[in-house]
Amino acid sequence: MNIRLDKCTVVVVAALCLSACGDKQVVSKEVPTPLTAKDAKDFVDKAQQDIATLQLPAAQAEWAYQTYINQDTAALSAYMSEKITATVSGLAKESAKFNQIEVDTDTRRKLNLMRNGLVMPAPADPDKSARLAELGSQLSGMYGSGKYCRSEEECFRLTDMSNIMATERDPKLLLEMWQGWREVSPPMKDLYVEQTELANLGSQELGFEDTSELWRGAYDMPADDFAVELDRLWGQVKPFYEALHCHVRAELGEEYGEQVVPQDQPIPAHLLGNMWGQTWGNIYDIVKPDEKLDVIDVTAALDEHNYDEVKMVKQAESFFSSLGFEPLPETFWQRSLFTQPADRDVVCHASAWNLDNKDDLRIKMCIQKTGEEFAVIHHELGHNYYQRAYNQLPLLYQGSANDGFHEAIGDTIALSITPKYLKEIGLVDTVPDASNDIGMLLKLALDKIAFVPFGLMVDQWRWKVFSGEIKPEDYNTAWWELREKYQGLQSPIERPADAFDPGAKYHVPANTPYTRYFLAHILQFQFHKSLCEIAGDKGPVHRCSIYGSKDAGTALNAMLEMGQSQPWQQALETLTGKDQMDATAVLDYFAPLKVWLDEQNKNRQCGW
Repeated sequence: MNIRLDKCTVVVVAALCLSACGDKQVVSKEVPTPLTAKDAKDFVDKAQQDIATLQLPAAQAEWAYQTYINQDTAALSAYMSEKITATVSGLAKESAKFNQIEVDTDTRRKLNLMRNGLVMPAPADPDKSARLAELGSQLSGMYGSGKYCRSEEECFRLTDMSNIMATERDPKLLLEMWQGWREVSPPMKDLYVEQTELANLGSQELGFEDTSELWRGAYDMPADDFAVELDRLWGQVKPFYEALHCHVRAELGEEYGEQVVPQDQPIPAHLLGNMWGQTWGNIYDIVKPDEKLDVIDVTAALDEHNYDEVKMVKQAESFFSSLGFEPLPETFWQRSLFTQPADRDVVCHASAWNLDNKDDLRIKMCIQKTGEEFAVIHHELGHNYYQRAYNQLPLLYQGSANDGFHEAIGDTIALSITPKYLKEIGLVDTVPDASNDIGMLLKLALDKIAFVPFGLMVDQWRWKVFSGEIKPEDYNTAWWELREKYQGLQSPIERPADAFDPGAKYHVPANTPYTRYFLAHILQFQFHKSLCEIAGDKGPVHRCSIYGSKDAGTALNAMLEMGQSQPWQQALETLTGKDQMDATAVLDYFAPLKVWLDEQNKNRQCGW
């Protein structure tokens, strides 16, 4: 008689006649039944159902928490996060029993996605699993509610400080804001250390050495090969970055004096117009060309044409509509968060959501009425349109080809926010001629090129933390060593022993992998170049806008609809005709600027 206990084990009860004193004794013996391809397929189907059951309430709890931070929403978010993380982690670990079973390609891909799709895998121990979820909620809440107070009466939120960093030119005030925000993160450190230990335990239970190997292995290639691929891409961009860095440092030296900005050292990180020194577009006024250029001020144009936060989002939606995409659902406008509420703490960091994996699309932003935020809105809607494009696929395929694709799509659209496009939508009256392009390209490079090494180094730090190469006592020192190595930046002051500056960057306490942003800054230029060719644009690629091109929209949607049902190399080839990421598209886009930068830097000391 066979009694099925679970999917892979039966108990066979055998009656054995023993001659001892004529007695008969029945013993049971467990014999593993060989697993089959059908078992694997049934397991995957059931796993998708189990995950789907939890995903909507977990997403609703997290949305409530991030848009209304308090003790109750934090507890609810942590509870649901623990439940779904434990479920997904358990299924991922169980999926390993099919590693040696021959299955069809579709089932194997889904099994691999289950195993590699976790970010902070929960340990099997229920108490440790619950603690991991609690730590994630605590860290997120500490960041979201963080503020710097000069006194009990005068406090600054991150949005306030970011605006000061972007617009003020008093180095003492900039340093105060820079230091002030970093007072939020030291209490995070011990929690982060504990969280890393628990996540590593969960990763090891999945069969990985640590969480670093888990993260690096999620890109349809061996983990070590992926690290080599990142180095190759950075090598393509690095000479351009070094030229930009040289020019910016020289101009900052003229603005603040070489005592503040030494010309043979890394740039002090508080002078670049951004709280993290990751994008430099806000200091364009300091580093712009001497000759008078007609560069469109999108912030001023938005103000002149009475754009409020909702109108900015409506205009971004119209861009996607011009490519042939369906309008966003009415619930998007009813449920999204567009502005900072006056009566409560929220996580202002911009994000895009699809709560039910169908049509409950939302964005969460504390929108500032600036040109930079106008581009960010396009970026976030790119996530939403991607989410909707693949919402008919099986649950495990509902994601981007790799996580860099998701980040790249909205930025690809933003590259089409050209003077030509701004004129078409009535924000400006005239299109500056090509002689003004250097200004536009420099302003964009201060965001796009300047970001590339930061996009790389954040996870270089985390991978070393996860692997144990960087010890807790060295967290901050190693952070700044990597920032100097890749970005040529330095802390403006000596950091205290208890500093935890990585925690001052949202994605670290939120445990959002960051390599996706590095990849996105490569892929968006590849996508843009291919879409411009499909749209039939014959001019310079930096002046191209695909606005209104249904052919470009059709080609883009064909890639988006694939989700992660195929390796990213195939998705990339669907749009670009190539199966390898290539940063030469970045260099092609900015080619006129590189010539100009080399001319400016002729008699300057470059490097750090």
